[in-house]
Amino acid sequence: MVFEHIYRTVLVYFLVLVVIRMMGKREIGQLSPFDFVVAIIIAELAAIPMEATDVPLWHSVLPLVILGLLEVIMSYVTLFSQSFRGLVCGHPQVIVKNGKVLRGEMRSARYNLDDLMAQLREKGIVGVEDVEFAVLETSGKLSVILKSQRRPVTPADLGLPTSYEGLPAILVMDGNVMNKNLQEVRLDEKWLRDRLKEHNLVPGKVLLATLGTDGRLFINEK
Repeated sequence: MVFEHIYRTVLVYFLVLVVIRMMGKREIGQLSPFDFVVAIIIAELAAIPMEATDVPLWHSVLPLVILGLLEVIMSYVTLFSQSFRGLVCGHPQVIVKNGKVLRGEMRSARYNLDDLMAQLREKGIVGVEDVEFAVLETSGKLSVILKSQRRPVTPADLGLPTSYEGLPAILVMDGNVMNKNLQEVRLDEKWLRDRLKEHNLVPGKVLLATLGTDGRLFINEK
């Protein structure tokens, strides 16, 4: 009996992992209502074989596989069909325009003023009059564009030139040399070991080493 519980749990775990990976790389907050409902159904189906050992395993495995395949098919259809994507996922709605709340759009989205003010405060905005546009995305998140007079000053506004920053290349992680990243920056492992040797280190003693686009090497020992 114990072995059966373990077997079912391990099998369902990896099956759910595969299905969730098939759903794509989106956070819970970015899921559409349709995807969210599918995730709930998957959770319910996954719990059945782990709790009720008298229920045949395929009673849950088969629906999980079908749901996963349907999710992949729906994802591809919504990828290529804008009208179907709008039907399944909905459309973004402009809630605030030129500092004015659009009551009709809020009603159709069943979105109240308390929700609006709460999400504005989360973004550090206290006045609706400072907002050029506020768009309620299909995920339920609020995207806000401030009026030009209220936006933070940027180097472009001041006419100041800036250098390219880019992303640092990870050369060592958890003591392991990232050879692929070294090749991308046109360096080799010998160069890395020589640089580490200057600090009396070897890759195995390094937790993280990154190379910035300005050529500076950052080293974090274990």
